Amino acid sequence: MIERFEPNIHMGLNNEQVKSRITSGLVHNNTTIKTKSIKEIVFSNTITLFNIINLVLGLFILFTGSYKNLLFLGVAFCNTIISMYQEIHAKRIIDKLSIIASTKVNLIRSGKEDYYSIDEIVLDDIVHYRLGNQIIVDSIIKDGSVEVDESFITGESNTIVKEKGDMLLSGSFIVSGDCLASVEHIGNDNYTNKISKEAKYLKKPNSVIMSTMKKIIKVISIVIIPLGILLFLNQMKLAGTTLNESIINTVAAVIGMIPEGLILLISTVLAVSAIRLARKRVLVQEIYCIETLARVDTVCLDKTGTITEGDMEINKTILLNDNYNIDEILTAIAHYTTDDNATARAIKNKYMGDSDYHLEIVIPFSSKRKTSGIVFEEGTFLLGAPEFLTDDAEVLNKVEEYSIHRVLLLVERKEHNIPIALILIDDKIRKSAKETLTYFKKQGVNIKIISGDNVRTIEKIALRVGLDDIKSIDMSKVDNEVNIKKIVEQYNIFGRVSPSSKKDLILALKANGHTVAMTGDGVNDVLALKEADCSLAMANGSDAVKSTSQLILLDSNFDAIPKIVNEGRRSINNLERSATLFLTKTIYSTLLVFIFLFINMNYPFQPIQLSLTNMVAIGIPSFILALEPNRDRIKGIFIINVIRKSIPAALTIIVNIVSIMIFSKLFGFKDNYISTMCIILVAFTGFLLLFKICYPFNRLRGIMYVFLIILFIGCAVILNKLFEFVLLTPIMFIFIAILCLLDIPLFGTLTHICEKKIFKHADRIVR
Repeated sequence: MIERFEPNIHMGLNNEQVKSRITSGLVHNNTTIKTKSIKEIVFSNTITLFNIINLVLGLFILFTGSYKNLLFLGVAFCNTIISMYQEIHAKRIIDKLSIIASTKVNLIRSGKEDYYSIDEIVLDDIVHYRLGNQIIVDSIIKDGSVEVDESFITGESNTIVKEKGDMLLSGSFIVSGDCLASVEHIGNDNYTNKISKEAKYLKKPNSVIMSTMKKIIKVISIVIIPLGILLFLNQMKLAGTTLNESIINTVAAVIGMIPEGLILLISTVLAVSAIRLARKRVLVQEIYCIETLARVDTVCLDKTGTITEGDMEINKTILLNDNYNIDEILTAIAHYTTDDNATARAIKNKYMGDSDYHLEIVIPFSSKRKTSGIVFEEGTFLLGAPEFLTDDAEVLNKVEEYSIHRVLLLVERKEHNIPIALILIDDKIRKSAKETLTYFKKQGVNIKIISGDNVRTIEKIALRVGLDDIKSIDMSKVDNEVNIKKIVEQYNIFGRVSPSSKKDLILALKANGHTVAMTGDGVNDVLALKEADCSLAMANGSDAVKSTSQLILLDSNFDAIPKIVNEGRRSINNLERSATLFLTKTIYSTLLVFIFLFINMNYPFQPIQLSLTNMVAIGIPSFILALEPNRDRIKGIFIINVIRKSIPAALTIIVNIVSIMIFSKLFGFKDNYISTMCIILVAFTGFLLLFKICYPFNRLRGIMYVFLIILFIGCAVILNKLFEFVLLTPIMFIFIAILCLLDIPLFGTLTHICEKKIFKHADRIVR
């Protein structure tokens, strides 16, 4: 039986009690793992479908005794090691940054309140929860009252009032108020862990590249084994072909069908992107969101904390009723309020000091009610959005007059609300906001500002940051039956938006076919951030926002967003080029297997030869090109772009090999001459495709291109025995030269047909 402590809520546990808990192992362990463990990284990079296939093929080659044909295993091994290293390196950097961005908790120990890490919480600790805090561990309220959002647990967006004696469930967030609570459960005893991790909200990454690769792997995994078996049986039937030769031919064909290294290249490129962004003080919590943000066509911004710094200051107060002492009332509110939002801080900064008012009840701010209040013996005072507190036309007209500011109305609650004063508060615009929004406009990205503030206030701020063609709407006046899908297209400024309405706006944009990014820093943004394709949080935002978002801007710098977009563009555009090289090989190899099922000839390649062409025309250039700078806008659909570029080269290779087979049949050439001619033409076509991908050349691409050609020629001449090259006869050289000359117009014609005819409207059809 565990001994329970019941410390004074204002003193908390003392040092001896904390040590006792630690000794007993009653310390909370953070069960939320941001990155894979090293063991998981090693396992996921090693135990893959293609690695297993490669291993099986290697065993077959071992059986034949042709050890040099095992070189393809070395390539697979190097790819795995490189990918593993990059992912582990990225993990270590991200884990370090996660510590900076991680949730802290306010614990009261030995009479002092201070910030502690999640892993330092012990059973019976006293926690001080405020607006925006995430409930890390199940806790029982000992003093105060709060509104909580349990949508992460229940899926319901309605807030729930919790008071003394109520349980706060881990995974929920404080929407308003503050309280002192005692830690009831730790680690796996918490409610969210008991109901299983699957019950928590998980957002499926919106990754085009990932989904495309899964489809390609699925197709290849279905066809590769039956085709390999059929080809082996076909090769065995050929006169004069031994078992060992049939195995080697089949292994070469199957290796060609595998896009060796492509999936590993994708994980490496994205890991490198995460490292680069980490150096720019951006924490990537979901690696595929780098790609998603680069595809975004609509950015939704919360005004406070994103466009503005989140800090406010009182500009002035407008007294509406001479019967009240505004300074006295605001000093009392500042002294007793438990709110810790930007508005409350602005009032506290202006009206610091003691108050003679006698407190009865504090009414915390609610984003739904748009008000806060305090009940004194001297009267009940409410502070909040004017339209929520009065319908007095004269007052509302005055509010309109000062709409360049954020306007709060102070009222006394009696039989009806008596307006006392208007409080004008100004937001501080982020220095980088105008430049960042200008960048998005130039990129053709739609900008939507969604805020709980007055529409006129948002309009003025929008003008200050350079937005034009402003079309605004007050969402508090919108009927529930109005078609929200039309509204999101018609307007770009949305005022008086409730947390649930923010979510509805994001869902409507997605339903209209937009890829949506959302930035936020407050708990009222959480529901919308959960639904956005890509979510970004400021480091100085609430715990709720940071745990929900895929990207955290650690310096809360808005100007980091273009850097993320550029990093995403670099990744996607470069991976598109690299994927073209890999899939060209997969396409022509698969087609060749089909062809050789119906002709009585030996498959023309050996694994060692394909290892050479894979290295010089695919492996080396794909890694170099994938890490190049590239800020071009993303166009079209990834898979369509890759296929339209891959097919011309693949078909050119097929035409070459079929021509060589016919030519060889007529002149009776031996298999080693045929394979030499075939591999030369495969390499030549590969360099044609690489030329097209690299054009226009820069210094790096030029040096790489020349080096790879020299490397291939050097290996073919100097290491001719290793790679099974033989010296061709003059008539063979002439035939090869003719085919190379014909390849150039053939490749160009096929490219024109694919890009201008067959795939011209493919993007629209796929959409």
